[in-house]
Amino acid sequence: MDPATIIGIGMALGAIVVSLIMDGGSIGSMLLIPPMILVFGGTIGAAVAGGMLPDLKNLHKSLIRAFTAKKIDASANVAAIVAMAERARREGLLALEGDVTEVEDPFLRKALEMAIDGTDADEVAEILGSEIDTKRANDAHAAKIFHDMGGFAPTIGIIGTVLGLVHVLGNLGDPSTLGEKIASAFVATLWGVMTANVFWFPVANRLKRVSAVECEQMEMTIEGVLAIQAGSNPRLVAQKLNSMLPQAESSEKEAA
Repeated sequence: MDPATIIGIGMALGAIVVSLIMDGGSIGSMLLIPPMILVFGGTIGAAVAGGMLPDLKNLHKSLIRAFTAKKIDASANVAAIVAMAERARREGLLALEGDVTEVEDPFLRKALEMAIDGTDADEVAEILGSEIDTKRANDAHAAKIFHDMGGFAPTIGIIGTVLGLVHVLGNLGDPSTLGEKIASAFVATLWGVMTANVFWFPVANRLKRVSAVECEQMEMTIEGVLAIQAGSNPRLVAQKLNSMLPQAESSEKEAA
């Protein structure tokens, strides 16, 4: 698991809490249940209203994926593909049939099965390419919901503040409590702005990044399997796939 999202959100929340305490405030002043219910419930409701019911059912899955997405070791996949390319060129494509079941990556396993079954290379590229396009579209929609939440949250927070001020103005009989009531009214705006910029937008960006990395890995897998199917020189296969690695992994591989 790549902990970047957990670390980033933790740092942002930590900075907010430390700043609040240094200014003489208290965490309890932020933890007011009514504005939290309004902001979270209103934000999620507004986002779902712009979609369909299945979007609500898949919301928690996307959220979990944002925090628990596995870190892809693309260089390891390259090494596995190159090893299979060497064996296929030496013993033939059918020699890989026994190795397919040991492949952990389901997309790579599917691509190899299609190649071994004699599926035309153009059809392999078309079918698997369509699968990538579908995945990319679904991931983009999941990220959009959280991005929409980031847009709705501040406005929902303002609505909460306005409601709180309406309540304050309707109860001016006790001036001694006006300061506390006005401060409480603005907590909704705080939660709206904070959740948008510390949670919803980061989660949306995380889903976009995870999707991009996974789709790049799948595209590299297609290139590798097509090269195996064509009987390409394993050395050329390695060079081609290494050129498709993320820059950081390419640098690490060269250093090794």
